[in-house]
Amino acid sequence: MSFKIGNVEMKGPLVLGPMAGVTDRSYRVICAEHGADLVYTEMISAKAITMKNRNTYAMIQIEESERPAALQIFGSEPDVMAEAVQIIQEKSNYDILDVNMGCPVPKVVNNHEGSSLMTDPELAGKIIEALVRVSDRPVTAKIRAGFDADHINAVEFAKRLEQAGVSAIAVHGRTREQFYAGKADWGIIKKVKDVVKVPVIGNGDVKEFTDVKKMMDETGCDAVMIARAVRGNPWFFENAKRVLNGEAVLGNGKPEIVGLCEMIRHHALKLSEEKGERTAMCEMRKHIAWYTHGYKNSAAFRDRTTKITNFKDLDEIITEIINAEID
Repeated sequence: MSFKIGNVEMKGPLVLGPMAGVTDRSYRVICAEHGADLVYTEMISAKAITMKNRNTYAMIQIEESERPAALQIFGSEPDVMAEAVQIIQEKSNYDILDVNMGCPVPKVVNNHEGSSLMTDPELAGKIIEALVRVSDRPVTAKIRAGFDADHINAVEFAKRLEQAGVSAIAVHGRTREQFYAGKADWGIIKKVKDVVKVPVIGNGDVKEFTDVKKMMDETGCDAVMIARAVRGNPWFFENAKRVLNGEAVLGNGKPEIVGLCEMIRHHALKLSEEKGERTAMCEMRKHIAWYTHGYKNSAAFRDRTTKITNFKDLDEIITEIINAEID
C-alpha cells in the first residue's frame, strides 16, 4: 500500500487528520507510535507566522519520531502565505506543506479562508502556485465536497489545484454548510480520484476500524484520514491496520483499564514536557473524557477531571478509575 506524496514515501494509508486543540506534538507522536503513517499538525495561521508569534512558532515544531508529518497552514493572501512558508521551512523539519481549504468555522470562513476558498477556485489555484514556487517540500491541500449543496465543486476544484501543482489532495465528503453533521458523501471522493493523477486522501465518517478498508474499496482513494474517531483512541490506527491485513481485532480494540490508564499518564507526561505541567493538566481534562468514554463510571470521572491541576490530582483519578473498574 506504499505510495508517494511528492518525494515523501508513504508506507501505509493511515493518516491522522488536523484537529485544533488535539493534534499537538504530543498526540501526533502518540498516534505515530500506534500506527499512523502520516500525521497533520493543527491548522496554523500563515499571517501569525509572518508576525513571528511565539505561540505559533511553538506549533510548527516537529519531532523526528512523528515523521512523516504534514504542517497545515491557512490564509487567503498568496504573498503572505508564501512569506510564511519561507519562514517555516527554515525553522521546522516537516515533510509536507498542507493548505487548509476545508475549515468550516465562521471566523475562518468570514476572512475568506478555509472552506470559503471553495467558492473561489482561481484564488485557491493562485495560492497553491505561489507556495509551490517557494516551497522546498511537497504542497498539498485539504478540501470539501463544496461550499453548500448547491455548489458541489470538488471535482473541478481539485483539477484546478492539480494544475497549480499540488502533490496530493485530501477530500472531506461534506460541504461547508454541513460542518460535521449529516452523512459524508464518499461518492465525491471517488469522483475526485477518477479525474486527478495525484494521490487522494479520503476523509469523513470513518468511525470504525472497518470503515478504512470500506472507504478505500468504495472510492479507490490512496489513503484515509481519520480525525474525531481517534480522540482518546490512538489504538484506532493499529487496529485499522489489522483489518487491512485481514487480521482479527479483539473487542473494541482498546486496552483493559490498566493499559488505558498507562496511556493517560504517558500522554500527560509528554504534554507536560511540551507545555508545562499546569497547561498539560488543563488540556488533559478533555483527553481523559475521550479516553474513558465507554468505560465504567466514565461520566463521574469527567466531572472529577475538571479540577485537576497537577500530577498528584491526575494519579488520584487514575487510581479511582482502576479501582472502579476492578470493583
